[in-house]
Amino acid sequence: MNTSTRIIVCGAFGRMGRAVCQLAAESTDVEVVAGVDILTSHAGLGALSFPAYSSISQVTAQADAIVSFMPPTAIDDTLALLEYGVSHHIPMVICTTGLPALFEQAIADASSKVAILESPNMSLGINLLANMISRAAKLLYDAKFDIEIVEKHHNQKLDSPSGTALMLANTVNDSLGGNMRIVLDRSGAAGKRERDEIGVFALRGGSIVGDHSVIFAGSNEVIEISHSAQSRDTFAVGAIKAAKYLKGKPAGLYNMQNLINEV
Repeated sequence: MNTSTRIIVCGAFGRMGRAVCQLAAESTDVEVVAGVDILTSHAGLGALSFPAYSSISQVTAQADAIVSFMPPTAIDDTLALLEYGVSHHIPMVICTTGLPALFEQAIADASSKVAILESPNMSLGINLLANMISRAAKLLYDAKFDIEIVEKHHNQKLDSPSGTALMLANTVNDSLGGNMRIVLDRSGAAGKRERDEIGVFALRGGSIVGDHSVIFAGSNEVIEISHSAQSRDTFAVGAIKAAKYLKGKPAGLYNMQNLINEV
């Protein structure tokens, strides 16, 4: 009986795809059976060997899960990924951030037929942080604390603010009944900060992998809960754990909180 989790990696030769492939090669219970990327070169992956394709429709290997780190600009390829996963009954881990809004409905439709785990951040640490700030917001907002979020990323990141920052803001909003306003830009705004605001601010520079801070500011004290990713391996570890988690799961839309709550 094969106990290894066989995965197809989409975006296999981008920064994150390479990290997933490298970690899988070092694992005894995960195997990359195919890579999908507009580039099909294994350059930089050393002795790793798996078939590579420019389109997921060309993949014939049997797999237990698909892990996608395709860029948000790869719209047609992402739609093809969803169609492939549904038609082949393969669970999917969707890690792309900054996807157009139309994909939320497409992902919801696909999840009625196959298991999909979608998360803008695969880090176990950042998702534990989200769990913590949900509890903190309920207590501190009632005590008149203001809540702001600051994120920092490298200068090559395509989306702003990060999907993770928005996830954290939505986590706070949901914990407070969904009546807060997420404010992305205060430049040129007149007037004081309103109580129902959650400010989200983005910094871009250098090679910062990903820093997120949630700040609870009261009248005489400040609480800051932060997470700093030191390597892209942080996200690759989470993506592989998510792929193993989805193996054999029934159809539905999952997130990293589901995974954390089952630990």
